[in-house]
Amino acid sequence: MAIDSEKLKTLREMTSAGMMDCKKALEESNGDLEKAADILREKGIVKAVKKMDRDASEGSIFSYIHHNGKLGVLLELNCETDFVARNEKFMELGKNIAMHIAASNPLYVMKEQVPAEEIEKEREVQRQALKDEGKPDNVIDKILEGKIAKYASEICLLEQAYVKEPKLTIGELIKEAISQLGENISVAKFIRYAMKS
Repeated sequence: MAIDSEKLKTLREMTSAGMMDCKKALEESNGDLEKAADILREKGIVKAVKKMDRDASEGSIFSYIHHNGKLGVLLELNCETDFVARNEKFMELGKNIAMHIAASNPLYVMKEQVPAEEIEKEREVQRQALKDEGKPDNVIDKILEGKIAKYASEICLLEQAYVKEPKLTIGELIKEAISQLGENISVAKFIRYAMKS
């Protein structure tokens, strides 16, 4: 199948993928731009996952101060090289994550950081609420797993839906950046300051 050079150019601009990858994705999708972009994104995320265990010891500190001056965030976002730390896409990612933290108030970076006693306390609260609703015991455990996963998605940064694009989690946003920039990127830590009003 002959590939339209305009479609090829558009796909490259949409995805930042290489020429040959774009050509293969357009061939695979029979020239459908949206499908081709999805194919590239899926392949990129697979590659990104492979890069996620590489050491990320460079990076930058990002800040966000809300316009009223009563809310601020400091975020340490790491990558593998100083070159990527100065890249415009990396800088934009850091600013967007800092702004997201200000808006969504996560308590932890990832699920593994949530203390077991906090999860257990939430589990008991939810178990009691389900009992009060009259749910049978054999159903409660199944429902509880979903409720605990939802709780983690509310308090853990990487699990939260990205405020600018809710169909993506922050974790998926970072994986997309890894696939575009070709390096591991990770959130080391953050702190959110809010003045009591």
